[in-house]
Amino acid sequence: MAESTELTIERLGAKGDGIAMREGAPVYVPFALPGEQWRIGSEGAQRLKDSAERVEPACRHFLQCGGCLAQHMSPALYRDWKHGLVVEAFRHRGLDAEVAPVVVVDGNSRRRAFLGVERRGAEVIIGFREEGQHTLVDLAECPVLDPQIVATVPGLREMARRVMVDRAGGRLVVTKLDHGLDVSFDNGRKDLSPHERAELGALAQKMRLARLVVGGEEIVSGGRPVLTIGGVEVEIAPGLFLQAVPEAERLLADLCVAALPKRAKKVADLFSGVGTLTFPLARRASVVAYDSDRRAINALAGAMRHAQGLKPVTATVRDLYRDPLSARELAEFDAVVLDPPRAGAAEQAERLAKSKVPVVIAVSCNPATLARDARTLIDGGYRMGPVTPIDQFLFSPHVEAVTVFQR
Repeated sequence: MAESTELTIERLGAKGDGIAMREGAPVYVPFALPGEQWRIGSEGAQRLKDSAERVEPACRHFLQCGGCLAQHMSPALYRDWKHGLVVEAFRHRGLDAEVAPVVVVDGNSRRRAFLGVERRGAEVIIGFREEGQHTLVDLAECPVLDPQIVATVPGLREMARRVMVDRAGGRLVVTKLDHGLDVSFDNGRKDLSPHERAELGALAQKMRLARLVVGGEEIVSGGRPVLTIGGVEVEIAPGLFLQAVPEAERLLADLCVAALPKRAKKVADLFSGVGTLTFPLARRASVVAYDSDRRAINALAGAMRHAQGLKPVTATVRDLYRDPLSARELAEFDAVVLDPPRAGAAEQAERLAKSKVPVVIAVSCNPATLARDARTLIDGGYRMGPVTPIDQFLFSPHVEAVTVFQR
């Protein structure tokens, strides 16, 4: 805009931006809230009047770190925004869904962090990228991550000085397991000497790490890297998918188990991963788990060898995108749990729509693809129940959701 214009923010967009209207066209204003007055011009945006729903951000890095975009919203406005994301996703598909209130997980609960890491001589920066930039924000605090992960950052910097090539950057993945942190530098030196490995081992022991991996090579193992899921210990290989927050994992499992038919004998768990939902389901019925990740299926199968109190579980490697279960194969199941990645499961939903499966329980981290697949199931003769949003991706535009379809 060549001239400055004063605008009133009318609503929030899907990415958390404030939206105002100018000459019939939407104007998106980052970090603006409904009811606020902003001046928009060639020199940028200036807030003239605050909303009563604006609050002090929980973290000093907010507005710089790109990890969060909604810390300035009041709890009530934040919940309404997240709820609206789910409502609008279904409305876009012509569905007037009954959406339950959003269940928001506690802060400081995320058990896995994907962090950028850069070494510049003696200086090491570890953190998240700036909003819209490649620059890293050095992590000093985080209201989202588990405190144990944040507390270990100084030790991770010391490790990075040893394993990262100078003037190089990369990614660092930190996961909280049952007996310590699992740390993986995606890239790093391949020429670590025995002495350097010993130093890393001593540092890892001091930090009480469960495992240290550099460039795909295990450098230190402090014992079995296991995570208890649904009461079953699962050995977790580096990089395997996990639900972000343990509390959300339990809520998802409880909703899925509660939705099973009372006399269900056999259930299919599609896109099962390491067994996030498989093990809780197996306390009620036998389960056939399918996933394309062989490592995840091996972890699931390995965990079953020492699990107790469960019905039989069969773990099968299968790419459900290229080879979805047919209506004939689905006929043997009393219920199907569908928990795909963000892309959803369009082809599998089409097969389910042609099947006679009595109950389909859909779990998704993307309301847009969940609504798309719901449209397919409804057009195939299913009736959709209420949608329950679970906010395990705090201060982000992402939200998990669960709904149940019945013939």
